[in-house]
Amino acid sequence: MENGQHQRLYYLDAVRSIALLLGVIFHASLSFMPIFIGWAVMDISTSYAVAVFVFVSHTFRMPLFFLIAGYFTCMSLQRSHIATFVKSRAIKLALPLIVGWFILRPLIVSGWVAGGQSMQGEVDIAFAFLQGLDTFNALPSGFLVGTHLWFLYYLLLITASFMAIRFTLNKANINSARLGAKLVSWCWPEFNKDNTQPLRLILVPITRGLVFILPTALSVWFMQGWGIDTPDKSLYIHWPVFLLYFGWFSLGYVLYGNLQAFTIFTKMTVVKVCIGAVALITAVALTPYEMQKGHPYFIQLKMVFCICYALVMWALVPLAIAMCKKLFSKKRAWVRYVADASYWIYLIHLPIVVGLQVAVAELPLHWAVKWFSICAVTLCFALVTYALLVRTTLIGRVLTGTIFQKSSPSMSQKLPVQN
Repeated sequence: MENGQHQRLYYLDAVRSIALLLGVIFHASLSFMPIFIGWAVMDISTSYAVAVFVFVSHTFRMPLFFLIAGYFTCMSLQRSHIATFVKSRAIKLALPLIVGWFILRPLIVSGWVAGGQSMQGEVDIAFAFLQGLDTFNALPSGFLVGTHLWFLYYLLLITASFMAIRFTLNKANINSARLGAKLVSWCWPEFNKDNTQPLRLILVPITRGLVFILPTALSVWFMQGWGIDTPDKSLYIHWPVFLLYFGWFSLGYVLYGNLQAFTIFTKMTVVKVCIGAVALITAVALTPYEMQKGHPYFIQLKMVFCICYALVMWALVPLAIAMCKKLFSKKRAWVRYVADASYWIYLIHLPIVVGLQVAVAELPLHWAVKWFSICAVTLCFALVTYALLVRTTLIGRVLTGTIFQKSSPSMSQKLPVQN
């Protein structure tokens, strides 16, 4: 991707793919949790190490996704007319949400039915599939819910809300870009030329805490559980989740065009690593208290947990980008290829993952072998179908806005046809 000065930042291709591919690994791990969490199936081989991975990855995976989404939104708005942007988002987000739901919903329900059968005895695949199709009989009840495509729904809501706020600010003669630049200058003094004032250096940490950490902690506080809820049960807005991801989306929007501020935000420092490590250890240590609502210090423990969770989030998101910058700063065709394929991979992965989890649940193998196998088979299948069915077809144009040449010597060469 490119910044406001049109300098291509190749590592952002890796960031957007990792944000989605980590979701595949995340879902593939859920059957190996040491306690039953309501997932489709629980494997006979489990590990607390998996529980730690699930906790850590969930703290930053979706915030990172919405940050990058906001960054790309600003880039798109600067390159195209508002009508073109709206049309593009309708095609890339709304169409996959609706069509994908009708295809994926029965398959996901079938996986859950098969998983329940697996834990009770034999699996009847035909019966499970018919049960999945039977969910359509309840329509319009349950429409667009019960799948992993909720992120598209919330991305549409957040984008529409952001555009409405942007329109209102413009009508009031308030430049949203300048307003964002002021916020950047206060929170990252290195970006401001006048950064030597003692009062400013004192106020900066306070400002960062009030602007970023406190709202994030409050969002986590009002979640139904300890952590970030998954709002896939209803189309009614889950406000703590919405506000949390709206904030990350807005930050990504503001950071686009401010390369120096973006560089400072994503810089890997000892302070960030130490804060993130201490906060993470504390948050993990506090998780057992979630079920102890009768504990005399339950409220205080939850407050500390929410603050630590917010600190972990604000440490791991920039560190993830920093790692991608360190490893993928140069142009690599395969990175761009995987980035282009990542949207398709994430859309189709869940029925495949659940099916494989059910298939291996009773096998006498180590959980790590099963976990790796599930991830590998899912990614291979998704990449093959992307190459055969998506990349050079109309589906690819819908998902990425681009049709690639079949006989192209370079994986990044495109046909001049875009949304």
